[in-house]
Amino acid sequence: MKNLVLRTATGVAFVAVMVGGILHSTLSLWALFLCVTVLTVWEFTGLVNAHAGVQVNRVVTTAAAAFLYVGISALQTPDAPHARLLVVPWLLSVVWLMAEELYLQRDNPLGNWAFAMLAQVYVALPFALLPLVGDATIVLAVFLFLWCSDTGAYCTGSLIGRHKLFPRISPGKTWEGSIGGGVVAIAASQLMAYMSDSALTPLTWAAMALVVVVAGTLGDLVESLFKRRLGVKDSGNILPGHGGMLDRFDSSLLAIPAVWAFLSLVYAQCLNKC
Repeated sequence: MKNLVLRTATGVAFVAVMVGGILHSTLSLWALFLCVTVLTVWEFTGLVNAHAGVQVNRVVTTAAAAFLYVGISALQTPDAPHARLLVVPWLLSVVWLMAEELYLQRDNPLGNWAFAMLAQVYVALPFALLPLVGDATIVLAVFLFLWCSDTGAYCTGSLIGRHKLFPRISPGKTWEGSIGGGVVAIAASQLMAYMSDSALTPLTWAAMALVVVVAGTLGDLVESLFKRRLGVKDSGNILPGHGGMLDRFDSSLLAIPAVWAFLSLVYAQCLNKC
């Protein structure tokens, strides 16, 4: 019971911070996910250093992730003077990470390079794309669809789940649960279409929800594989009862790039028709 209360309290606080940060202002949205980026990359590098036999420079890798986030986010405001120059610190950080292996004589320089770059591409880049996805309504919708999918999948899978989705990686997931989660997310998308003043049509909202569900499920499985290979149950303990940052944002790490690509194609088609 105590664990359930702790888990519930953490979940409510997490959702409140996420929704408040996303909807309050553009600045709060940027600041929220900059913090998420830094915390998640710091956790990621700590995990691989402890369990993957590497010695990634945590400080420089985390700083590089922050620079990447700020640099790409700045591209949303092309009228800002010299916005592109904000990518330069990230490039210099990457040069540092590559060059330092020449002098430190560590046992596994290739592994250090690989995980340092994986931290940038797998963790930092998806969060950096969020400000480019759309306005606060679209950003909130991505997480709303993920939460609805998780809840729907859990409830449906618990009731009628029989056929395993990916037993080698995540024995608890079922096809029935995934389909149920998709149905709930698509239903939520139609509510968003009705309540928001976005230019997206109800069909586009439904398609975006489906993209989120599919990519989010893959993201969850990828992180499960990552943890299995490292031999850990949770990525961290920063969120009592919920594990670490990677545990909470695993689905979004593939869902965000997928949604960005989907909406880019949608808007490109709209421009071509115009």
